[in-house]
Amino acid sequence: MTNCRNRKSEAEKTPSTFSLSVLFEEKERSFLLDAKVFMVLMDDEPVISFKTNHNHLRSDEDALMYKDSIISKHDNFLELLFRKGTYTKLYSYTHLINGFAVHITSEEAIDVLQNAKGVRNMYEDIKMVKMTTHTPEFLGIPTGVWPTLGGAPNSGEGVVIGMIDTGINPQHPSFISQLSGVSPQSNRTKFRGICTTGNGFPQTACAGKIAGAHYYARAAIAAGDFNITRDYASPFDADGHGRQVHSTNPSVRIVTSSTAAGNHQIPVIVNGFNYGYASGMAPGAGIAVYKALYSFGGYMADVVAAVDQAVEDGVDILSLSIGPSTVPPGPSAFLNPLEIELLFATNSGVVVVQAAGNGGPASSSILSFSPWITSVAASITDRKYNNTIILGNGQSFSGTSLAPPTSGQVLFPIAAAADVCSRNTSYVMVENCHHTEPFIQPLVRGKLIICTYSYDFELDAASISTVAETIQNVGAAGFIITMDPHTGSEEVDGTTLTLQVPGIILNNMDATSALWEYYNSQTIRNTNGIAVSFTATARILDGRRAFYTGQGPIVASFSSRGPDVNNALLQTADVLKPNVMAPGSSIWAAWSPNSEGDQHIKGQNFALASGTSMATPHIAGIAALIKQKHPHWSPAAIISAMMTTADVTDRLGAPILAQQSYQLAPATPFDYGSGAINPARALDPGLVFNIKFKHYIQFLCAVPGVDDDSVRRAVGIGCPTKKKAWCSDLNTASVTISNLIGSRKVNRRVTNVSGEKEEYQVTLKEPMGVTVTVSPKIFQISPNASRHLKILLEAKEATNAHTFGELILEGSKNHVVRVPLAVYVTSAIGS
Repeated sequence: MTNCRNRKSEAEKTPSTFSLSVLFEEKERSFLLDAKVFMVLMDDEPVISFKTNHNHLRSDEDALMYKDSIISKHDNFLELLFRKGTYTKLYSYTHLINGFAVHITSEEAIDVLQNAKGVRNMYEDIKMVKMTTHTPEFLGIPTGVWPTLGGAPNSGEGVVIGMIDTGINPQHPSFISQLSGVSPQSNRTKFRGICTTGNGFPQTACAGKIAGAHYYARAAIAAGDFNITRDYASPFDADGHGRQVHSTNPSVRIVTSSTAAGNHQIPVIVNGFNYGYASGMAPGAGIAVYKALYSFGGYMADVVAAVDQAVEDGVDILSLSIGPSTVPPGPSAFLNPLEIELLFATNSGVVVVQAAGNGGPASSSILSFSPWITSVAASITDRKYNNTIILGNGQSFSGTSLAPPTSGQVLFPIAAAADVCSRNTSYVMVENCHHTEPFIQPLVRGKLIICTYSYDFELDAASISTVAETIQNVGAAGFIITMDPHTGSEEVDGTTLTLQVPGIILNNMDATSALWEYYNSQTIRNTNGIAVSFTATARILDGRRAFYTGQGPIVASFSSRGPDVNNALLQTADVLKPNVMAPGSSIWAAWSPNSEGDQHIKGQNFALASGTSMATPHIAGIAALIKQKHPHWSPAAIISAMMTTADVTDRLGAPILAQQSYQLAPATPFDYGSGAINPARALDPGLVFNIKFKHYIQFLCAVPGVDDDSVRRAVGIGCPTKKKAWCSDLNTASVTISNLIGSRKVNRRVTNVSGEKEEYQVTLKEPMGVTVTVSPKIFQISPNASRHLKILLEAKEATNAHTFGELILEGSKNHVVRVPLAVYVTSAIGS
């Protein structure tokens, strides 16, 4: 099978309505108008329904002809409705939904479109934001998973992971095909994707590891954000993608594809130092790239087009390290176009994995909402990078920085930046060491310079690189960054950037005070206060060598927290979010050396990054491993397997903790979902909770504030005629009730996937204020058989807060199935 076909997808066609030049002209003209992009759903069925409803044996050619007819109908519909020049069609959505994205430059046109016959619904486009050497070992994959799948190079073979992100660099060693353990297109008979070429991305890029590639930017161009010289009109990654800890502007960007399915045992060499060897979770899996994000983020219209194409191409897993910038408007967050598109992707058998968001530790900061999506929280691991400075008086202090040591065992003189700079320069310009101009070359050369971290630093780690660059340019031996007393006790993140000069960040006031006390006692000044002799000395050790505490995982402070929300009013939903947790802090992953995203690491093949964006591809890769072993499992079964086998204790057996603003606290399911991913157990979960498409529709119909018409306009079908259900009735591997009044009965259905008969016994840890009864308490279940569990939750006292417990099914064959419970008691029985 090849990566090319004669028939071009709509993503590759370039008639005038799709050309970049026309879109750029349209963008310039729209600045004078109230121009907007809308995603429009039509009443007609999409390709996937056409194939299913009419004749499942229809040929691919019939499906392609029907797809072409959809596109033509969209074009004709718009041509009949509007005069030329008042709109630009950006995309036709054809596979999972029937609709289009259109850029409209007239308010009257918006009204006309809203009321046009055949239009089911309209959504205004919204902005999307971008939400390893050790982590395979930390997760136990090399010993507990890869050997069972034929070894690391074969793990994930036959599975294709669709990465919707910032693209890929095909020349990176993590992706070049000759290093892959699988032959090109090995066992990927289902995948039909093609390779879109362009700047930096030749046809040969899709020869093996990279199975297919596209890019999507029409909505970004219409919005005026796309820069063709910076963002590359091709699948090539000119940005990279990853870290986005405390803001929507990521300071470090990583290629997430390498974490999911990068080649095995690739040396991580940065600035000439080998930090170890990196492997993806599923090194044998294929990668299909759908570039829809750029340095500025992206737009939902582009992302929906990417998802539509990915599912049409035949990917098995979809990984989205992105989410909406805010909770979308409308009656429910579950009904926005991307969530519905991902629902149809799930119905097509695709496992959807999405970053939970980086809004933690605030509650209800989740930006991945729906139960058909695996929403991923981020943890820190047991790997640490610490550095040490040894003073001339024998004192030593720990700090951070991935920096080389000073030479040999020699002690170097220390000088404060203010004492080796021109006195007619502002205090701020001197103290932060961001500028070379103030330094007096003869005074600074060969010394360790004390700089001060203050609010004048940009709030990202790139400022540390600016210091390192300045120190290197002025000829100093290295730098010491101390804390400004006015910044408080918050630590500076100095572990995400690799440095070429010796340096250390003293992250606490005690070390800062001790250093200054020593320096001042050893510095001789004249009557004007000018330093004339520097006798304080120190040396800095190597900060590039990791050590391992054996602890962790710990929920990272930035990781978004539950409870999940139903709508923009932040009304709580009966859905557990996040679902599961994976490593997401200080993760080594592939970097595109051509990236313009961060000048401080341009030219490097690897970088460290943090964020739920980095946790997500871990789960996508593990889902690929499960899919390889169990190719016929549904997406719900794979999600269930990962959730019910997750760990709620750390590696030392203690309950997992979560980073709060300035402290650690016991973690809850709203911090980590079901817990920290355990890949070995996820391959053999014993029981799974399966969900069908019709059950998701029933769920949507039960959402407060959502009526039959809302569901019909979003999904294309109405609610079942049966009586009203609860959202908590959905057969998920968790139970969440955000408004328990009196009592509620919840049913769950488990299916035995272990291959042998097993007896299970139910034990409970009840949430505070709730009595839980489960029937049956003991049951036997045969292979492939299913059993219903009846769960009765009765309120004992109003808690006015969520409380947590768990239902544990312990099997006679050593399977343990853990189901988290999260309940908010509004009113107790009899109150």
